[in-house]
Amino acid sequence: MVTGPNFDINCEQETAMLNFMKSRMAANTNGQISTADAIAKSGSGELTVIDVRDITEVRQSGKAEGALHISLMMLQHHADPRSSEFHAELDLEKPVAIYCATGARSGMAVRMMRKLGFQTVYNLGGLSNWASAGGKIVA
Repeated sequence: MVTGPNFDINCEQETAMLNFMKSRMAANTNGQISTADAIAKSGSGELTVIDVRDITEVRQSGKAEGALHISLMMLQHHADPRSSEFHAELDLEKPVAIYCATGARSGMAVRMMRKLGFQTVYNLGGLSNWASAGGKIVA
């Protein structure tokens, strides 16, 4: 039994809570993809890569070769298939990998795109992960 000033949880409750949390996590993930795999799949057209950083960041450091630039602020409009601003290069059925500077904004973008109906969405973390795995950075 786990006890504390505001709670008492027995082993059965703890197990039920952990199982619930595991099922929620499984429902919210598409697994992982290595950055090297993302680079290869992007190059072969099997994966769409999106940079969700602001335009000033892209101008300063470039972006992953082949990546679409859709800032996090605009993603809701450009990734919603019901929107007149839906980006023509996006496909709900095609896997998507998203990056930003550190992985925080790309994590938010992943959740947003899943809610909009995209089937497979990965968080690549930061642009530095792309470069470290041998991905080309373009202006």
